[in-house]
Amino acid sequence: MTGTTGNLALNKHYTYADYKDWELAEGERYELIYGEVYAMSAPNIYHQSIQMEICRQIANYLIGKPCKVYPAPFDVRLYYAEDKSDDTVVQPDISIICDKKKRGLEGCRGAPDFIAEILSPSNTAIEMERKFHLYREAGVREYWVINPEHKYLSVYNFKDNAIFPQTYRSTETARVNIFPDLEIDLELVFSEE
Repeated sequence: MTGTTGNLALNKHYTYADYKDWELAEGERYELIYGEVYAMSAPNIYHQSIQMEICRQIANYLIGKPCKVYPAPFDVRLYYAEDKSDDTVVQPDISIICDKKKRGLEGCRGAPDFIAEILSPSNTAIEMERKFHLYREAGVREYWVINPEHKYLSVYNFKDNAIFPQTYRSTETARVNIFPDLEIDLELVFSEE
């Protein structure tokens, strides 16, 4: 990438320290992947509805348990460095973090146990491929890709080294593999009411 995004040069290598110093306009959001800047567009109402319903079901299950769920915007520093020299900061739509030491005031310090991304017109196949490899390499145990347009869910169980997804339709329930007994009702997730 070359050029600029706002006041950011896209051909420069950035770190988390740089990321924290950016002066952004209201609603402006970016991710930083291996030092490269990626602009993020605001999600639509259906995207937000899906995100909140999944978070609601997960949060209800997690009451009284050590894991916590966090919706975007929420900084995830996949390769956390105390000195802020790490160069990868993403904002997954949904993150679950079970290790209390990874939960910092500023966000997640290391790979979450679970990440879900909701596709939108601004998400490209290239972006999803990049994030698939990024999350897998960083140590995320489970990765969900939700397709609102076609109403299905792809689940990658990285803890078992799976590279092919298990696919669920909108009329099914999807099991969250990192927990023994959590299922998400996809009819509620994909409801447009």
